[in-house]
Amino acid sequence: MIKNYTLSLLASFLLTFIVVAEEGMLIPSVLTAFESKMQAMGMKLSAKDIYDVNHSSLKDAIIHFNGGCTAEIVSNKGLILTNHHCGYSAIQSHSSLEKDYLKNGFWAKSFDEELPNSSLYAARMVRIDDVTAAVLFNIKESDSDEKKSLQYKKNVDQLIKDATNGTHYEAEIKPFNYGNDFYIIVKEIFTDVRLVGTPPNSIGKFGGDTDNWVWPRHTGDFSVFRIYANKENKPASFSKENVPYTPLHFLPISFGNRKVGDFTMVYGFPGQTEQHVSSSYLKYIIDIERPAKISMREKTLSVIDASMRSSDEIRIKYAAKQASIANAYKKWIGQIGGLKKENAVSLKIAYEKRYQEMANSKSEWREKYGDVILLMNQLVEENYLSDFKFNVGTEYFSIGPEYFKMAKALDNFIVNYPKYVEKNEIEKRVGDLAKGAENFYKNYDVNVDKRIFELLTDHYFKLILTPEEYYKTNVNVLSKVIYYKSIFTDKYRFLNFIKNFNSKSLKRIEKDLGYSFWFNKFSDFSKEIRPKGVEFQMKMNALLKTYVEGKKIMFPNDQHWPDANSTLRVAYGKIEGSQPADGMMYLEHTTTDGIIAKHQTGNPDFELLPGMVDLYEAKNFGEYAQDGELWVCFTGSNPTTGGNSGSPVIDGSGNLMGLNFDRTWESTMSDFNYSPHLCRNVVVDIRYVLWVMDKYAGAKHLVDEMVLVKH
Repeated sequence: MIKNYTLSLLASFLLTFIVVAEEGMLIPSVLTAFESKMQAMGMKLSAKDIYDVNHSSLKDAIIHFNGGCTAEIVSNKGLILTNHHCGYSAIQSHSSLEKDYLKNGFWAKSFDEELPNSSLYAARMVRIDDVTAAVLFNIKESDSDEKKSLQYKKNVDQLIKDATNGTHYEAEIKPFNYGNDFYIIVKEIFTDVRLVGTPPNSIGKFGGDTDNWVWPRHTGDFSVFRIYANKENKPASFSKENVPYTPLHFLPISFGNRKVGDFTMVYGFPGQTEQHVSSSYLKYIIDIERPAKISMREKTLSVIDASMRSSDEIRIKYAAKQASIANAYKKWIGQIGGLKKENAVSLKIAYEKRYQEMANSKSEWREKYGDVILLMNQLVEENYLSDFKFNVGTEYFSIGPEYFKMAKALDNFIVNYPKYVEKNEIEKRVGDLAKGAENFYKNYDVNVDKRIFELLTDHYFKLILTPEEYYKTNVNVLSKVIYYKSIFTDKYRFLNFIKNFNSKSLKRIEKDLGYSFWFNKFSDFSKEIRPKGVEFQMKMNALLKTYVEGKKIMFPNDQHWPDANSTLRVAYGKIEGSQPADGMMYLEHTTTDGIIAKHQTGNPDFELLPGMVDLYEAKNFGEYAQDGELWVCFTGSNPTTGGNSGSPVIDGSGNLMGLNFDRTWESTMSDFNYSPHLCRNVVVDIRYVLWVMDKYAGAKHLVDEMVLVKH
């Protein structure tokens, strides 16, 4: 599978440039080491202004939004901004044919009109501390794995207890650098988070899938929420007695003019990067793993997209699901393109050569690090099929036929049924299951799911089965029986079954083809495929731990930063465009001129509701304009990834310039290989956000909550 590559002088040059130029995603508690460099680029803040445990600082305005995005507090009344796509599920949950907030937008005129969301939470980071020594205390290399595990758990439990005892805080300890380092993250979690406002899709999703991951961009990707707390300003479950949260810090709004070269800082929760993977693994990702997952999502989207165009009811049901599936699908396409364009595998090989030469230069290094690159590449050569089946299986069961979710929920109920009987909890558990079913079927269409089942199941079987096994399976016959008879493909059949559940139901469910199909295939995956995939990853992670340790020890003058892992990070750069291809130059910002130009193409992704064109033609930009133009988006050289969606982009004085929401298509490769001359993050300008609130939506009361800094 893996081919040898010829190393080029160009690859070596580019690699050297990347190592020197890229600072990465920095843990806020270590920013002092980078303070002078950031200040030389235009930052007027100190490291303590950005992160301080003992006093309020910028960190107290940065919010982990529902575990997958970032938000920022922008007023002393707990008002928070995040991306439209981050709030999309909440917006969709409040939408109906009668109240189509997706299509028309929503703006609360008072606190009483703000909409509660039972599934949302917002977390503020209290502190982040290096606890490596304490986590590894009394753990010896010679100890058995069992003894190490027990001591590790004891140490972690004690650290968390010490950090949270006598407080309302929660804490977790996360490994960094594949377990070379450990940090404790103490956080304050708010569960009363209410929807305040959202622009219509024609602004928040302007450009749709056509523009996703593409520059130039003209998307007003923002939504507005508010954190509520109890009378003591502490987290509390939803209650009408709760009041808007008073933050320790909120971000003022940067209202001055921008220019190329201005300092920018992204402060947020990047999800995952894999900068250290071996050359063989990266080639496998490019040539095999990503293309397979792309093909799977392509089939799912072909069904959902066509169905959403056919019916407003289906459009509302599937809006959030389609956006989530399509986002990764298009990202992966750009990721492969960028990695190939930058010869990323050759760059990896060049670095591996440099690493190997350094390891061989000292006997103690050779003993510890001399074989690690060879072992990583051999592991991929010998086991990539296990990882492949694991990844496409995970894709099939998580993004494939939706009825699987209800089959899994019922199976969990069945497994725990004896315990529920013993504890006299059957009525409660059935009620929970019924409530979950109501939420599920609210956004479910049996015909959409049936077609996805047919296309994706057939494709999945082609990927993992031998030709002989594949031709023995008739997916269309399975589909007809499952979708016309199974309890899982009809809300009333499912509710009737669980509400009359008894010991005899256990036998009846075994005859349900929808259940037996899911159960058998998921069991095969769980017992045969997943263990091999997990084993591969565990072996690779153990090797990566040694490999990364070697990087830090043998190359102490290189810039080292831990992979993103959904913890709070800082990335700094500046406003700038890029040159993505020969003869092509990206300017650093877009304006409303581009919105109108795209709208005039007639592409449905560029539809506008009445009002936007009128405002544009009147040039009614007010104080939000710069030199007569209204900036919509701009690009910066800040390393970002998934999870940075909604992150504040902050100027040198600590003011909010805009909301990070995307990368250019070429930049999606940065999860594996960051290129400082090519990779750009995409930001919606805060002045456009406020113009939409004020001039377009008539929600100036929200703008009035904020502090505008006109410097």
